Amino acid sequence: MDLEPVEQYHFKDAELSCSLLLQLNRLRKEHILTDVWLCSDQTEIPCHKNVLVSSSHYFRAMFCNNFLEKQQSKIVLKSITPVILGTVIDYVYTGQARINMNNVLPLMQAAAMLQYGRLFEACSSFLQMQLSPNNCLSMIRLSEILNCDSLRVKAKEMAKRSFSDVSSSEDLCELSLPELMGYLEDDGLYAEEEQIFETLVAWIHHDPLSRKGAISDLFKKVRLRYIHPTYLFQFIANDPLIQSSTLCTELIESVRRLMFSVSTKYIKNTEFESLWVAQRRYTCQDRLVVVGGRKNNEQTSREALVFEEHTQTWQRLAKLPIRLYKASYVALHSVLYVIGGLTTTAKYSQVTSTVYTLSLKTNQWRLAEPMLEPRFGHQSLSYLHFIFVLGGLGPDRQVTASVERFNSMFNQWESMAPMPEAVLHPAVAATNQRIYIFGGENAMQNPVRLIQVYHIARNMWSNMENRTVKNVSAPAAVIDDKIYIIGGYTRRMIAYDTTSNRFIKCANLKERRMHHSVTVLNNKLYVTGGRYINGHDVIQDSDGFECYDPKTDTWMSKGPLPHKLFDHGSLTLTSVQQTWAKS
Repeated sequence: MDLEPVEQYHFKDAELSCSLLLQLNRLRKEHILTDVWLCSDQTEIPCHKNVLVSSSHYFRAMFCNNFLEKQQSKIVLKSITPVILGTVIDYVYTGQARINMNNVLPLMQAAAMLQYGRLFEACSSFLQMQLSPNNCLSMIRLSEILNCDSLRVKAKEMAKRSFSDVSSSEDLCELSLPELMGYLEDDGLYAEEEQIFETLVAWIHHDPLSRKGAISDLFKKVRLRYIHPTYLFQFIANDPLIQSSTLCTELIESVRRLMFSVSTKYIKNTEFESLWVAQRRYTCQDRLVVVGGRKNNEQTSREALVFEEHTQTWQRLAKLPIRLYKASYVALHSVLYVIGGLTTTAKYSQVTSTVYTLSLKTNQWRLAEPMLEPRFGHQSLSYLHFIFVLGGLGPDRQVTASVERFNSMFNQWESMAPMPEAVLHPAVAATNQRIYIFGGENAMQNPVRLIQVYHIARNMWSNMENRTVKNVSAPAAVIDDKIYIIGGYTRRMIAYDTTSNRFIKCANLKERRMHHSVTVLNNKLYVTGGRYINGHDVIQDSDGFECYDPKTDTWMSKGPLPHKLFDHGSLTLTSVQQTWAKS
């Protein structure tokens, strides 16, 4: 076959540039056509000006402008040692350099001075490979001296992510006060506020004579709002360093008054407002946790699962120590509480007052202070530093109106004013110093069209009859002073506006839903599991996982749960951890 003639052929010799560089290096070593000597101490290295000019802006400015060096055959570089200068010249002629811990710093300085940017970044990459929690703070300081942004970014990221290890390093003890304050106030620290406090105390104890006076400034970097009250008032408040500072004791006393007052109005009038309203560090992420309930309509589940939003996957946490039927579930200070319930065996069943807690930090269950009364089928919610437990069934299996409150500051339970009317399976939520109990059913299993309102500060109840209320086994959640009541043997979802005392109709659920659970995550409602009534009026268990956005009044499926589940807990916990060891 005859080929058509080609008018042009674009040839590119891929090996020419590499071969040319090798030839130039041979010429340099044989002193052929070299026209300048770079000198350090007694060492003189012959070079070609055109190669130096082509490879560096530093040499281009030196030899292409009216500088004295333009006329000289020998250029003395006093700040660079002969070995380092030889390494730089080898790099210029070969594109290669051997970097190790002995030469990296002077080589980096020489590369910066002579404006070899890629060699400078190669040294930075080598230092980044050496990064560890024990040296990342030193690397940050080094990056400032060398003005190396790439090293600074990587070292700071490690210092933030590995706070637990960094906080116990020698490097941290050597930080100056401004450096430590800058480190502790970073929003990106992967640390809990308790760890922040312990770190600043350790730093002071490293040199107490000169550092003791810094306690007041450092203590302001601890975001007291997110510390567990027991730790704050029993450990931090009694620390000798804290007691030695008038400002620190005033800060703690302000927090104490805020918590005891119940009302948040006090914040508006305090000089500590800016410290109290400081945002949680953004590395402390809210995570959705599902725990307990009835799994696949079989036996009561001991499983606890955490949902990872970024991967849309579920991870298993440590299992509950025992099976509990119709316990209640609540989160307080990023700790999950499983309260009361009914324990059953082949021979007998027993109503319990036990309380189990789980922290994502440890992924371990612990026994906490038990309730005053055993109960199951009750409701629990948290508000400020309290947990409220309402109603349920007692040991006699009778519906109770009793209410008790757990005070996390003193780790104790106390009886509160009972509900005006005892109800089972109401929708319960707390906002604006009040607890609202919507509907439910009485002892005769008849729906109650009533809103019972508990005034937390006054320990008093009031009732509001309302024909809109007709819900049983429906959860409730609060977003922006609106209480959302989701389902309850119905597809309907309504929002109660506490400021205007009126109900607002929202987008319906897909099915008539009950015995499900809800929590708030990133200002959206997440509804998990439950039971639903299908088109043939048959009750079925659900593995549904839906999200409701109040801004758009729309529902979106988040995929199925790992299994069908109802009468469970769905909560939001905050943690800085990414994964949890299986127990």
